[in-house]
Amino acid sequence: MSTVKEIEEAIPKLSLVEVEALRAWLDDYLEDQLELTDDVKAKLDQSRREIAAGSFTTRQPG
Repeated sequence: MSTVKEIEEAIPKLSLVEVEALRAWLDDYLEDQLELTDDVKAKLDQSRREIAAGSFTTRQPG
């Protein structure tokens, strides 16, 4: 049996709290795997300049 198959079969046996913790861990893991490209760096730098200049808006969750 493959590891992925074992994981898929184990997940339904977890409590909701455990599944949410697993999801948070996976989100963090995947985020750590992302490559910070030059385009993303440029957008981050632009955002930092806008925030420093006070030129930004905030959005409230809907």
